[in-house]
Amino acid sequence: MPALPRAFRPTLLLLLALPAALIALPARAVEVQRVVSPGGITAWLVQDDSNPMLSLELAFRGGAAADPADKAGLSRFVAYLLDEGAGKLDSEAFQQALADKSIQLSFDAGRDTFRASMATLTRNRDEAFRLLRLALTEPHFDPEPVGRLRAQLKARLESKSEDPDSIAGRQLWAALFPDHPYGRSPDGTAETLDRIQAPDLKRYVEQRLSRDRLVIGVSGDIDAKALASLLDETFGALPASGETPAVPDVEPSTKGGLIVVKRDQPQSTVAFAEPGIARDDPDYYAAYAVNYVLGGGGFSSRLTKQVRVKRGLAYSVYSYLAPLDHAALIVGGLGTQNARVAESLDIVRQEWRRMGESGPTAEELDDAKTYLTGSFPLRLSSTGDIASTLVGMQLEHLGIDYIDRHDALIDAVTLEQAKTVAKRLFDAGELTTVVVGQPAKVEATRPSPLPQG
Repeated sequence: MPALPRAFRPTLLLLLALPAALIALPARAVEVQRVVSPGGITAWLVQDDSNPMLSLELAFRGGAAADPADKAGLSRFVAYLLDEGAGKLDSEAFQQALADKSIQLSFDAGRDTFRASMATLTRNRDEAFRLLRLALTEPHFDPEPVGRLRAQLKARLESKSEDPDSIAGRQLWAALFPDHPYGRSPDGTAETLDRIQAPDLKRYVEQRLSRDRLVIGVSGDIDAKALASLLDETFGALPASGETPAVPDVEPSTKGGLIVVKRDQPQSTVAFAEPGIARDDPDYYAAYAVNYVLGGGGFSSRLTKQVRVKRGLAYSVYSYLAPLDHAALIVGGLGTQNARVAESLDIVRQEWRRMGESGPTAEELDDAKTYLTGSFPLRLSSTGDIASTLVGMQLEHLGIDYIDRHDALIDAVTLEQAKTVAKRLFDAGELTTVVVGQPAKVEATRPSPLPQG
């Protein structure tokens, strides 16, 4: 198949250009500054001049869920084309400009956001911001890269149509959100990608990449004054407001049931989910700790102990909270031999039910809180991690002091609160499950929401 779009490829140029000692940040308190440019553009900044590099993460609210149904995949198509020529630079020249200065720049789109990541050495900072500005405000969408990327995206869809994890994910989302944009893949389909033409791509940039939906996080070797100036230079030409279509709030399906997608393979891939908890719910941190006990804690989680360690049924089994802008899920998965799927599913349902009925023990909760507070600094171990966290804090309205408050929010979870939220959330009867493979002694209880071919 053709090579994947540049946005799919790991960019190693920057890492190769840096000594290993420059990659990790010093272990010290993280101070977040709110920077407002003369033109009124806001960014959150963690300044660290100990290493000559910086990272920027940005997000525009509104992603693939806002794409028209007949042009699903539009957001990602735009994202993968933004570095394929802009301003006076054609595709090859734009990529060469990035490579010459070891600048990392990539774009992507999820269901709820359109995002960009940038990393650069301090000495190349102005050029990095210039190229980011060109990509966002003067993209070309020339016929050659549009055609090439369309072919690559369609080839990627074809490859994913044979990948068990991708099949399970698409079927699961379609079952959970049968009449909502969340039920569609952000990748679109071959048919919808064919409908997307250059005017659609240009209109997307003009209407949906606007300053009123922009969130920015920056970390590294830059001060507030320099950043404020670059914010106006880089983002000042974006439209002040946009026309991103509204996406309605939705409750995931509680129908539950089991979907089986037959594939001739020795192992089965299993994905499951049920309604979850919103990020701004007062009980979110309790749910976070409870899920760690159930399936988020690796070898210490109940699912791993029961499914892998005790019975050797699966190499990996997990669960996690997935709060979206317009819905919320608890998602999980496992992979196992076809002959062991039925037993694995029985154990997952038993543990899911037991958590809902009894909640965690005091010891399990204490262990979860110790891990979640102790591991949090690892999520801030690079400029890129910090910049991404700053964007997440803004998108979720967590407050500029969230990093300082994080441990206290976890420590405040009581056993009573944990048991209450466990009873509220974990209902094995609401689990929608998809199995991809040839599972023995497993019968579907509901049809696939999408074609299996």
